[in-house]
Amino acid sequence: MTDYKVRTETEQDIDFLWEMLYQAIFMAEGEIKPSREILNQPEIFKYLCNWGRQGDIALIAMDSSEKPVGAIWARLFDETNKTYGFIDKNTPVLSMAVVPEYRGQGVGTLLLNEMLRKAKNSGFFSLSLSVDPKNPALHLYERQGFVKVGINGTSWDMMTTLDNK
Repeated sequence: MTDYKVRTETEQDIDFLWEMLYQAIFMAEGEIKPSREILNQPEIFKYLCNWGRQGDIALIAMDSSEKPVGAIWARLFDETNKTYGFIDKNTPVLSMAVVPEYRGQGVGTLLLNEMLRKAKNSGFFSLSLSVDPKNPALHLYERQGFVKVGINGTSWDMMTTLDNK
């Protein structure tokens, strides 16, 4: 297994974050991934538009050659700007993706663990996310204490509290 490092994102990482947003779109086996134009749809675009506002947190995983191989980010939304996984205005919504050829190597676990620590240290009390129950990442989220709190379309809204992380 390659050694991976996690660092806080910089302004230079925005294109990689957009690529990871595209990679985060789950398609079940046999389904065709939509075109990248899907990133322009308002309900998806809002995950990263005007990145860097108050409360935005992102981490980048890199392999031993410093190549970005995954990202995780959290962003606050409110009642007027809800998104998938929205719980309330004080709970950041988490998004995460790993470059396909690096999946299954612990990158997602590393990113999620680091984000749980960073979010808690940033003063947040909980995190939420939206996941298709057929997505293998569901098991990672459950192992890290996320519990199903609702259903939005075909996806589950999940949440974890950070008081014991």
